[in-house]
Amino acid sequence: MQDIKFEIIKKIAETKFKYRDLNISKLDSNSPPTVFVGSQLRYPLVNVGILSPLDKDENAWVYDDVRYWADNNFGINDVIRLREGLLNSRFQSKVQDSRLNKKFVQIAQEIAIASKPVDIEIELKNRLNVGRRNDKIVTPHGMRASLDKAKITSNVKVDRQVDKAINDEVKAFESLEVLYKRDFSEYTLNKILSVGVLGLKKNKRLVPTRWSITATDDILGKSLLKNVRDFKWIEEHELFFGEFMGNCYLIMLFPNVWSYELFELYLPGSSWNPGTEIKASTDFENYYGRKNYATATAGGYYASRLPIIEYLNKIKRQASVLVIRIETPSYWAALGVWVVRESVRKALQKNIEFDSREELIESVKQIGKIKFNFDCGGIMKRSRLLEEIKTQRNLVEWF
Repeated sequence: MQDIKFEIIKKIAETKFKYRDLNISKLDSNSPPTVFVGSQLRYPLVNVGILSPLDKDENAWVYDDVRYWADNNFGINDVIRLREGLLNSRFQSKVQDSRLNKKFVQIAQEIAIASKPVDIEIELKNRLNVGRRNDKIVTPHGMRASLDKAKITSNVKVDRQVDKAINDEVKAFESLEVLYKRDFSEYTLNKILSVGVLGLKKNKRLVPTRWSITATDDILGKSLLKNVRDFKWIEEHELFFGEFMGNCYLIMLFPNVWSYELFELYLPGSSWNPGTEIKASTDFENYYGRKNYATATAGGYYASRLPIIEYLNKIKRQASVLVIRIETPSYWAALGVWVVRESVRKALQKNIEFDSREELIESVKQIGKIKFNFDCGGIMKRSRLLEEIKTQRNLVEWF
């Protein structure tokens, strides 16, 4: 892993020196494969961008493989260097253009559904625009320019099951569920969803990347919950605790029917809190789920929920789940909700069991005080989930 990381970062540095004046008009490169559909224009108009390093790179896949970054504990600087080495060659399109035979849209779709990096030749209309934008949902990239011409110069390899899903006349969420059951990751699926190749022909359209990420997390989570709601409750009170890139997660599981509550705390100096006071947001769902979007915690709500539901589905148990995310100053640059998803996955690797709800809650309070000098008691008092558990009567109590 270190050799690959070193080689890529060395390559990025050499490329930046080679193109130090950034006066580039033509590129012979390859895409990881990655396509970015922006949401800044007036919908249904969107920017569609092909992401690629400035030069062809045999390790291009690493520029967009967030699972690899997490598994190999990449740091924030490592990710930023990678993403700043990517150029977003973009063009404007209407979302309905995914149903038409427009050349640039077709090229973007071929790249997004590819299972391996795709060689491309690109010509740009103007100079590169350099600058990274912070976003809670999407992974940043460093350079942007308007696309003038593009051509794929290698054979595009598409998995047979993806090809079938694209050509099946079924709704998009059904295709996502089928592919997910066949071990396609949510990262692959949200890319495919964004370029408008899934769903009924009359409904196919481009989906901004930030929307496709959250939609994929939500669709897959709801699909798994159909099973989880029928499982027996967990037997003990459980606490999971872990940290990744300055994002700490306290995940409490209570023996009860499914419900889920997320509190996000942003400590002063963290990526979304430049102030001096702790900021907080929260969202909740009961057994029946939410009817509207989780506006307070946004994409982080769905990104942290998915791996928890995956875990319950794996152990075939049901629980009420209270999650506290503490974003520390160590998380000084926003990198997207993949950090949330992978932080939760790391936290779920080990747990502590307690005999009672009171012991679990007291343990969480102690961790908050000792590790973060923060009293979690206020959160516990505000928690709708804990209030429901305390006041809810169930059949077990009568036997």
